Amino acid sequence: MYKNKKILAVIPARGGSKGIPSKNIIEVGGKPLIQYTIDCAKHSKYIDRAVISTDSEEIKKVSIECGGDVPFMRPKELALDTSKTIDCIVHVVNTLKEIGETYDYLVLLQNTVPLRKSWQVDEAIEKIFSSNERSLVSVTEVEQHPILMRTINKDGTVKNLLHMNSTMRRQDFPKFYKVDGAIYIQKLDDEFNLDTSLNDGKLAYIMDAKYSTDIDSYIDIKIIEYYLEKEKEEEIEEARF
Repeated sequence: MYKNKKILAVIPARGGSKGIPSKNIIEVGGKPLIQYTIDCAKHSKYIDRAVISTDSEEIKKVSIECGGDVPFMRPKELALDTSKTIDCIVHVVNTLKEIGETYDYLVLLQNTVPLRKSWQVDEAIEKIFSSNERSLVSVTEVEQHPILMRTINKDGTVKNLLHMNSTMRRQDFPKFYKVDGAIYIQKLDDEFNLDTSLNDGKLAYIMDAKYSTDIDSYIDIKIIEYYLEKEKEEEIEEARF
C-alpha cells in the first residue's frame, strides 16, 4: 500500500511459449526464470499482492515452490497465441473483485525481464503517485537511433523514418526511447477495461538497458546470466569492505 492506495501486481506466465519451450520456468542463473519476478514483487515496499496468471499446471507448481501466489488458473481461451496481455489482467482484476478484493492501482511485471529490481518498481510507483497521470510505462534509450532508419518506397528509393537531417554529429542526436516491457502501472478506475493499452502509458520511468534486458532468445539468456554473475561479483566485493 502506498498513500492509502492498494496496489496489485500481476505476473503473466502462460504455458504456450514457442521460441523457448517452457520459457517462463526455464533455469536462468540457477533459478527458474519466474522466481526473479516473484522475488521482485515480494520485495517491493508498496505492492499489496502479486498474482501469477497462468494456464499451466507446471508453471503453477514451480511458481508456488518459488513463493508465488497462484489463487486461480487462467482460462485456456485467454492463453492462446492470439490472446492479449490485457485480457488476462482484466480476468485477474475481475476475479479478485468477485471475492471482495479491490485495488486502486495495477502493476504489470512481465516475467521475461528478470534483472528489473524491486527498488525500481517502488520508484515507478512513487513517480506516478506524484503526478496527475493514470498510467506509467518503463522505457530504455534506444541503441539503434531512428534518425538512421529508413523505409523503402515501392520504386526502391529510401524514405527517412524521421523528418530530420541525419548529417548531425551522433552526440547531437536527440534521445529516443523504447517501451522496454519491465514495468507498467495503471490506475484501476472506471476507464480501465479490455481496450486499455498498457504500452501507451503516459508517464515515463527511464531504466538503464541492463535492467530491462528481455528474454526472447537463448542468446538473451546468456546476456542475463552474464549480468547476474557480475552482480554476484559486485556483492562479494562490497562484502569485503
